[in-house]
Parts: sequence; structure tokens; C-alpha cells
Amino acid sequence: MDQTRAPIYEALEHFRKMRVVPFDVPGHKRGRGNPELVRLLGENCVGLDVNSMKPLDNLCHPISVIREAEELAADAFGASHAFLMVGGTTSAVQSMVLSVVKHGEKIILPRNVHRSVMGALVLCGAVPVYVNPECDERLGIPLGMRLSEVERAIRQNPDAKAVLVNNPTYYGICSDLRSIVDLVHRSGMLCLVDEAHGTHFYFHDGLPVSAMAAGADLAAVSMHKSGGSLTQSSLLLTGPSVSPGYVRQIINLTQTTSASYLLLSSLDIARRNLALRGQREFGRVMEMAEYARSEINAIGGYCAFGRELINGGSIYDFDVTKLSVNTLDVGLAGIEVYDLLRDEYDIQIEFGDLGNILAYLSIGDRPREVERLVGALSEVRRRFGKPGAELMKQEYIDPEVAVSPQEAFYAPKRRLPLEETVGYVCSEFVMCYPPGIPILAPGERITREIIAYIRYAKEKGCSMTGPEDADIAFLNVLA
Repeated sequence: MDQTRAPIYEALEHFRKMRVVPFDVPGHKRGRGNPELVRLLGENCVGLDVNSMKPLDNLCHPISVIREAEELAADAFGASHAFLMVGGTTSAVQSMVLSVVKHGEKIILPRNVHRSVMGALVLCGAVPVYVNPECDERLGIPLGMRLSEVERAIRQNPDAKAVLVNNPTYYGICSDLRSIVDLVHRSGMLCLVDEAHGTHFYFHDGLPVSAMAAGADLAAVSMHKSGGSLTQSSLLLTGPSVSPGYVRQIINLTQTTSASYLLLSSLDIARRNLALRGQREFGRVMEMAEYARSEINAIGGYCAFGRELINGGSIYDFDVTKLSVNTLDVGLAGIEVYDLLRDEYDIQIEFGDLGNILAYLSIGDRPREVERLVGALSEVRRRFGKPGAELMKQEYIDPEVAVSPQEAFYAPKRRLPLEETVGYVCSEFVMCYPPGIPILAPGERITREIIAYIRYAKEKGCSMTGPEDADIAFLNVLA
């Protein structure tokens, strides 16, 4: 297909020249009713914040320019079909899960999934079967899914409908996706991939294999992360074994009927940019990341890890664009380095957890910003570093699942002080965000280890989300 085309963008440009008088929504009427909004966003942006109409198609049932944009996206990503998503990759992930499992059916997945996966299980009532990932004790991070562990889960649960793979993880760890997909298909199941952090895999042959190239049935792709589209815009990709009509029905259950054309056009333009320039641009990003890794490791104390971790199993491959850095030997938790970089050096990185930070590199980064980050990390070590013996290294805690997420979320519950919840079954989520991997999910039993982890994360300044009580002094548990 002609990847130089951007049909939604082209339709908006044509619409702009028509000078149509608006007697429809949105009510700001191309910004005239809200001058402060125009000053903030600009006339071009507000003037293109329009409603669905014949010339611009409709996301719920596309027949013209949106349909063309979806076809171009499918071609660029090697998919049978691509859906433009305006509810973020959370919406894409949940639509993916809801398309393949129903109430009481099993889905095999790693426990270190994004909260959106667990949210989908609450909505549909499916039952999770966890393949608990190995954990790198030195780095304190969960790893990928070993093929042998997936095989064991399938053998013990032959009635499962699907297997979901996190690929890559937030830290850049990749599983043996081709082999997992082949195993899942031979077992008569579907393979889903949460590929939120792997958009760039489709556009450079030096990166790990993409979900569609590996033969996966569905993949949720965060175009707004490494793909360069506007925040909250995403793609849901499907393979040939999945009915696009049914997936569209599932998407329309929850996705807005008032899709933002700013988001839709950004997906269209970003796809064109990647298709035309992705190979060159991501090659440059990979070089910057490898340079940064080398320079950070030369500082001392930090461990900017990469391909040296590959072991052919739980770390089958590594996404070198992910600048993941362990900070514990500097005597600082990752979240402390995260805060220092922002507060002392005006550098905003993606996230910090108890032991690591992640600087997200993509097509908009330049070498001078990388140099500034390296210099700041050196300064942080010199000014704030200290012995790290007292820092907690544990990142992943094996869950004890008592009931399904849906049953726990909607069950009668009681509110208890955090310290008194040991032994009870949690009925809500608790997580550090980012990365949004639950420490506790509905239906899991609360242990002393989990309480200690939550307390420590709060003390270190992690952004804790999920529970009804925003301070996490109390938790809701099954009555």
C-alpha cells in the first residue's frame, strides 16, 4: 500500500479549507467559545477538534477515511487488521482480552501484567492462571516467560482459551515469542501480546521480533509511547484467525462514540512517519541508548543493563532502546533517583521503582539530552550516593490467588487498617504507577511480605494507586 498517504489527516486538511459553520458538538465551536483554550492549544489544534461527520467517517463503523487509515496501519504493522484506539492501550488490552475469554473461562498469563489486564478480568469474569516469572535477584526485576513454564501451564490447564504474553516488559525483557506462539497454537489456544512498549519492533530488523511477525493472534500497541502519536492513542492488531467484525463489536462496548480527531490524525501521521523513516530513526535511537549505557556504567555504582542478560530462556532477547538502570549500589532506591533527577536537574524520566529507573528513549531524543542525563546521574551519585545495604531488593512477590478477580471485586467487603489485613483476601488493586503492575489484585491473599513491601514503597515515595483509600492506610478485604 501507499504508505505516503495519511487519509484522516488529508480529510481534516480538506475540512479546514471548507469553512463549515458548526451547529454540532463540541460546544467550543472551533475555539470561539473558549479563548483560553485557544491560547493554550492554538487555533489549528482547537479548530480540528471536531465531531464525526460524513466526510470524516465514524470510528464505531468506519467506511471511508478511518477505514483507509486502518488498512494502511495493518499493512505497516504486518497485521490482518488494525483498529485505531483512542482510549489508550488500556482500552486496546481490555478489548483484546474481552474478545477471547468469557466468564469462567481460563486465560494463562504472567502475574507482572499491567493493571489493564486485571481490569479486563474483573469485567469479563475470566479466571487467571499465572505463569510466575523468574526474578533477577541482583536487579530485583521480573523476567520473561520461560517456554517450559508456559508448556507446564498449558498441560495443567488444557481447557484454557488463550495465553497472554508481556513482550517486552517495562524493563526491556523479551520472551521467546515465536516458540510460545507456536506452542499455544498447537494447543488449540489463541496467543495475545501486550506489546505496549514494543511499537518500534515493527520498524527495525535489529530489534526483537514483533508480535505479528511471531504469528500472534492479537497485539495491543502503544503508538503514543515509542511511536510518536499523541498520548492516549493506540492500536489493536489482529491476525488472520480473529474475526475483525467481532473484535469491533467488543471495542464498541467500551470505547467512546465521540472519538477525538486529534488522536485519530496523530495515529495516521505517526504510522506514516514510522513506515517511511522508522528503520533509520530507530537505528539512531539504538545507537544513542547503547552509548548512554556505556557512559552510565562507566560512572560506577549504576548498572545500565542490556543484552548481556540474555540467557535463551527467561531473558530470550532484550530491547536495547530501553535505558533501564539499577541504582541500588549507589545507595539510592530508583524512585529516589527519579525524584532527584526531576527536582535537582529538571530531567523527567519515565519511572523509578524500588531498585531501578527507566529513561525512555525514542525518535524525539537527541544526543545532547542523553549527555545531560549521563552528567546528572554522575552528579547524583557524587552528591547523594550512600551505602546501599539497607535497601530492599525484592520486586516481585508470588501471589496467592484465593478467588477470581471479578468475584473479589464485586463481593461484600469490609475496610480494615493496612496492618490488620494479613491473611485476608484483597478486593481491590494496589500498585506503584508507573509501571502499573499490581502488588495486589482483587482475589489475592494479603501477606506480611506484601504489607512490608507496600509500607517500604510508600516511605520511598513511590506513587501508590488503586485502593479506595488514596493514602493506603486502609484496604478493602472480603468480608
